[in-house]
Amino acid sequence: MDKAVVAKKGPYELTLAAGRYQYCSCGRSKNQPLCDGSHAGTSFIPLIFVLDKKTLVTLCGCKQSSVPPHCDGSHEGI
Repeated sequence: MDKAVVAKKGPYELTLAAGRYQYCSCGRSKNQPLCDGSHAGTSFIPLIFVLDKKTLVTLCGCKQSSVPPHCDGSHEGI
């Protein structure tokens, strides 16, 4: 099984418009924290999440969260 790359040792805080998003689960995307297809050839797939309205989100940067795509503080242990 492939191992996720730590993209950032902390969360990404973004205000996103309502819509459908693809969270990068592999850590390889150049468009962090969102997927750009860099997972091709790995066992990773993007995590889809939908926002019903404009929302401030805190997305995991270390890719170790137990509640992806949201940050749970796991970066503090790496």
